[in-house]
Amino acid sequence: MELRSLRYFVAVAEELHFGRAAARLHMTQPPLSRAIRQLEADLGAVLLHRSPAGVSLTPAGSVLYDEARAMLERAGELRTRISAAAGAATLTVGVLADSAERAGVTPAAAFRERHPDVTVRVREGDFADPTAGLRAGLVDVALTRAPFDETGLSLRVLRSDPVGVVLRTDDPLARRDHLCLSDLADRQWFRLPDGADPLWRAYWNPVPPQHDAPIVRTVQECLQAAMWNGTIGLTALNHALPEGVTVVPLTDMAPSRLVVAWRTADAGPLVRAFLRDVVSRPSRRAPPEA
Repeated sequence: MELRSLRYFVAVAEELHFGRAAARLHMTQPPLSRAIRQLEADLGAVLLHRSPAGVSLTPAGSVLYDEARAMLERAGELRTRISAAAGAATLTVGVLADSAERAGVTPAAAFRERHPDVTVRVREGDFADPTAGLRAGLVDVALTRAPFDETGLSLRVLRSDPVGVVLRTDDPLARRDHLCLSDLADRQWFRLPDGADPLWRAYWNPVPPQHDAPIVRTVQECLQAAMWNGTIGLTALNHALPEGVTVVPLTDMAPSRLVVAWRTADAGPLVRAFLRDVVSRPSRRAPPEA
């Protein structure tokens, strides 16, 4: 058995759908199906029950899934150790605003526990670049919030958080249980830095700000603008807020997606180790190894 065949099988076992697994592996469905059938032929066992709705694991498939995951993780650890032994291995993680805390991980500490020979650097980005340095090549992997231009990047959604508007606590609207964007049309919104990603700007500035509105580059600047000037902006509802400001849910805003992102063509062993060891993932859903 080749590791590649096992990676293919694990993807199908976790997605329980050939089409989704092929998309995750950045390949088309026919060669993936052929690879799984060849694996079944090599092992002399049916691994998957196939149906128009998707697939399910056979008893033999369940056994192979557990063993394959362990083998792939061991192979990933071995690649990381070899990289570290070959030279000073360094992984740079970009974070934006509350992304690391909301993901439920502390990137440097969690990764270092499994890979003590790898130097981990954490770089905090600002609103000018929602990829936290990933697009500019300053980091290897990023914990951030979508949406932004995903060209050349791969994303894994960690969670989706409802959003609300940040208001000073003495604002009359702060007493409302919920709001919609039309309630805020005459308010002064903060502005994002010039050159910010258009998709990012369209989401976080759903109402075009006035030309003289304050420019904010960090969450703290946004909160300070709200406290001092009554300027409004958006935040995830679960974001911790200081005294003097509050958040009111917005009923007509799509949730904010917390994601881990990496360059598709540059997912080396350290990036794969980060995805495997640090990022929380639901049952039967592993980070890509291909």
